Amino acid sequence: MTGPPARTAEETGGITVHRCTVTVVRRGGWSWGPDPRALVQNVIDTLPELLADHFAQQLAGDGPDVEITEPVTVTVRPGGPGWPGRTRAPTEVRFAPVPLAEALGEEPPGAVSFEESFAATAGPRAEPVAAALFGELAERGELDALIALLPEESLRAYALALLGADDAAAAHLLAELVRRARTGGPVEPQPGHLAAYLGSAGREEAARLVRSLTGPHDRAAGEPAPRAGGTVAARAGGEVRVRSALPFLLAGPLARIGYLDAIGPALAGVELAEEAPLFAAALAYKVLGATARGWRRGEQDSEAAAAFAGLEPPVPEERLTAFARAVRPALPVLDGVLALSVCRGHDPADPLLLTGTGDGLLLVDAQGVFPIAWAADTAALLPYWRECGRPPVLVCDGPLPPGSLRELASADVPFLTGVRPLRGDPVARLPWRTPLWTGTTRRRPDPRLAAELPGHADRLAGLVTALVTERRAVPLARDAALERTVTLAAALGLSTIAWTLWRDREIPDPLPALNRFADLEATVRFEPAAVRVRVPMGRRHADLLRGGLLADVPDVVWLGGRTLTFSGG
Repeated sequence: MTGPPARTAEETGGITVHRCTVTVVRRGGWSWGPDPRALVQNVIDTLPELLADHFAQQLAGDGPDVEITEPVTVTVRPGGPGWPGRTRAPTEVRFAPVPLAEALGEEPPGAVSFEESFAATAGPRAEPVAAALFGELAERGELDALIALLPEESLRAYALALLGADDAAAAHLLAELVRRARTGGPVEPQPGHLAAYLGSAGREEAARLVRSLTGPHDRAAGEPAPRAGGTVAARAGGEVRVRSALPFLLAGPLARIGYLDAIGPALAGVELAEEAPLFAAALAYKVLGATARGWRRGEQDSEAAAAFAGLEPPVPEERLTAFARAVRPALPVLDGVLALSVCRGHDPADPLLLTGTGDGLLLVDAQGVFPIAWAADTAALLPYWRECGRPPVLVCDGPLPPGSLRELASADVPFLTGVRPLRGDPVARLPWRTPLWTGTTRRRPDPRLAAELPGHADRLAGLVTALVTERRAVPLARDAALERTVTLAAALGLSTIAWTLWRDREIPDPLPALNRFADLEATVRFEPAAVRVRVPMGRRHADLLRGGLLADVPDVVWLGGRTLTFSGG
């Protein structure tokens, strides 16, 4: 990245910078954050203070001006007080290659004017690691919330993956495992004590601790699931025309919430980082054509999914099926990152929507139909409801698991529904023109929500039909975990597109985004450093450009770290 020139002499206390080049390259980590360009601006904003502090002694005197004409390199390690939200070690500054004392002379000058080349330096792109993801979540105060959402299978896998690399995060995972194992036990595990132990224990000994705490399971802790044979050829160059650019349009919205950057570390934690293109292919299938007979795909859909994943077509179904089985422990981490991002932005005064899908319950934000979570029963969705601020819930038509209304009432969830209750459900009939019921809890939803329920239910039903019933990402997989994960991710991307483009003129709904951009063709060109997507000029391109949905997406994991760029033509 290249930033604007540094500040003027008035802002730097007598130091004049004639030319300044700022380059920021990430070393490790899992995310550029919501605004990558702000990193450069942070460096620019911090530079005047750093220079003034470094030359404070020279600036205090009344000596003559000194000009430095040779390049001076400043290395800044982010994390000091000038970097919002950071709590790491203070910023370090190093000047090279000119010896400053020799350049300035023995007499302290009154002002210094020099030509500078400034760089926040870093090495080559690092491979994604799970520790970076969990460390970032801890820094944002979301680690414990995510851990509480993970099943034991995921806790075991990541506790082992983090041993040594990040014992503190591993200790939090182990502490949650112990807490669940000690039902009613008087002593709660202390992550600090566990971290101290893990820091001194060897990996084998720590792994034995994991197994002793978690009990038997289907395969050894940390052992990767079997993979299908054969290889999937990556696409290094060339150009291809795809029937639909919609999968590529999902990348920007998912990158904004950190989901895109979480994919690599989450897969690395279960030793599947190199299989990231298969995850991308499954995601693409969710917004391409409907699968005929529940499993057959069109040839053009296969080509578009392969292009989005950076692979040569076709993507072998047996590899995708094997990946769906192997990746299962990593999926709750991605689901949790997505859910927490939506919960953070939810207004507790707005309702949530709940519907049955045949194999579980789907919870979404009513405003924009943003998906939150997909779980097997009501109890598994209650943590997400609490994270959203305990809002009212509108229960829509769908195959609800038996006892769902009773479980909502027992958890004191204020709900409203048109679904006919079962015998014994604690509900009360509302005086409304159509049959409606509410829970007999202390809190009851605003009766005015009754007028909004039919519209919300129709939009949610349309989304379920389009993404759950008509489109299958991994139709041959026995387990639906990957299917659910990519459904949530695709729905969030579509909802973000709809909200960005149309919220001022119509009720935002992800289904119009799916329908209106499904036939937007594109030319995809693969280059060593970038994958360039060119869409036809017209109304749709103009709308996407105006909404900021054609911004570059850097460091896409399944494209080998290449940048995804968009243009019109």
